[in-house]
Amino acid sequence: MRSIYVFLFSFIILIGSYNAYSQIIMVNLPPTVILSGNNISLEDDETISLDSLMSLSSLGIIDASLIPAAQLYNYVWDNEYVNPYRQRVVEIPDTVVIDFSQYCHPNKNVVTSDFGYRRGRFHYGVDTRLQTGDSICSSFDGMVRIVQRGRAYGNYIVIRHFNGLETVYAHLSKHLVQVNQIVRAGEIIGLGGNTGRSTGPHLHYEIRYLGQPVAPRNFIDFENYTAIYRIVDLNAEHFAYVKELEQVRYYTVRRGDTLSGISRKFGVSIDRICQLNNIKRNSVLRIGQRLRYT
Repeated sequence: MRSIYVFLFSFIILIGSYNAYSQIIMVNLPPTVILSGNNISLEDDETISLDSLMSLSSLGIIDASLIPAAQLYNYVWDNEYVNPYRQRVVEIPDTVVIDFSQYCHPNKNVVTSDFGYRRGRFHYGVDTRLQTGDSICSSFDGMVRIVQRGRAYGNYIVIRHFNGLETVYAHLSKHLVQVNQIVRAGEIIGLGGNTGRSTGPHLHYEIRYLGQPVAPRNFIDFENYTAIYRIVDLNAEHFAYVKELEQVRYYTVRRGDTLSGISRKFGVSIDRICQLNNIKRNSVLRIGQRLRYT
């Protein structure tokens, strides 16, 4: 009889240890586990979130088939950093086929600033004019990866799409979606605004692949609000600007600095410095201002 009690007591201890171990697993599980497919089917009024899926499993294991392009992104699903991937896209060896057939324009308005150098800094997206409170739509079907407020972006949203791209929507006045929520192309995700580092109400819109921005005008007709191509062949040429950026050098203006002095210091003409920074020869330099000289 005593041996039976000992067995039952040991069994209870074992079960308790397993439950404790299971709870540890649930706490430390990564948000993605395995990708089994990328096809989804939703009713008109149905939404799905990863949080609800995780609650269905005693160990917190989720069906990552709902995670867009999880395998492509090496199963990284991060709700904090815009680019947590650490991949050098400029050296991708092959062409990647991206489906643009379902593209929806985020906000139909006039472009005020393009992708590329702007006032000596690189601008990684396209800005379009809007009124505070205007609707902002998701460009493709996907899942919301980030909903945050940042110093530069203000209120912003990052969505991972099933076609392998990610899009960024910044300076919003209000978020209308939650992290890990699945959204459809054309669905309203937020309202335009003037938050963050912004000089007026506008949408800052980025297209990224494996974390690296790519010029939206390569694929989108911003005057007609449509995709230029149904299918896009993405390759290393789309990221050629990265190698140029790696060669760029900046100088921080100090007290007493002049354009002629900076010109002599680096052996670069004043006209070239002005061209690189979109300034004039008689522009007043500010202490702390960063000037590009290569």
